Amino acid sequence: MIVFMALNWAVAALLLALWSLAAWSFHAAATWAVSSTGALAGTPATLGGWSVPDWLAVWLSPELTQMVTSLQSSLVPLIEAALQQMPSLAGGLSTLVWVAWAVGAVLIVLLGLASSAVIVLLRSGKPLSWKR
Repeated sequence: MIVFMALNWAVAALLLALWSLAAWSFHAAATWAVSSTGALAGTPATLGGWSVPDWLAVWLSPELTQMVTSLQSSLVPLIEAALQQMPSLAGGLSTLVWVAWAVGAVLIVLLGLASSAVIVLLRSGKPLSWKR
């Protein structure tokens, strides 16, 4: 039984380590992305210069190419407004990541406790029954 319990908690610790690594990686990438948006803000000319690549335009119908171009030009003000708001959202990003990490960590610990309870019940030799 000790081996199963040790294996159970080793798996739980591994899951917690992977969850922590994922949260840290997401936080680092999101912080970098948010801090880099300041360089993109205020450049609507660059955003408006996007177009369908020539090698792709050959395979698309002219109507579809026109639709993609008009959709892109209509989204430029929305993208510009979002880019201007990104640096102000950086403060809440750390809090959001910590809260998500804490919820995930609690769920992993609860999973470890539940699987430990199942191991104890299965190793006790008593038949599992809902009746007393």
